[in-house]
Amino acid sequence: QVQLVESGGGSVQAGGSLTLSCAASGLTFSSYTMGWFRQAPGKEREFVAAIHRNDERTSYLDSVRGRFTISRDNAEHTVFLQMSSLKPEDTAVYYCAAPRPFLWGTRVTSDYKYWGQGTQVTVSS
Repeated sequence: QVQLVESGGGSVQAGGSLTLSCAASGLTFSSYTMGWFRQAPGKEREFVAAIHRNDERTSYLDSVRGRFTISRDNAEHTVFLQMSSLKPEDTAVYYCAAPRPFLWGTRVTSDYKYWGQGTQVTVSS
C-alpha cells in the first residue's frame, strides 16, 4: 500500500530554518504531483506547496513564497520542503500528500488521496 513518511520537524526560533523530507513507497512516484500541507491548532488544513511530477513546476502559498522551497528526487522517491526565515505563524503539523496520478494544479485538500502522518514544526518568537 502507499506510504508517505515525513521527517525533519522540530523546534526552532524565529528566523531559523528546517528541512522536511517525505519518503514515498507503494506508488509510481514519478507519476504523482507531491504536495505539502499544514494544520495549526484550531485551524483548517491548508496547502503550502506542490511540485509537478517531472518538469519541476512548483506552486506555493503566498505567505511562504520566497521563504520555502519544494523539491523532489524521483530516483529516491523523496520530496523535500526547505523552510527558511521561519515565523511563529508557520507553527503547525506539516503533512506530505499526493493526489491521483498525473493531476497538477490543485490546492484542494480533498483532491489529495494519500497522506503522511505529519511532522510537528514549532517556531518560537
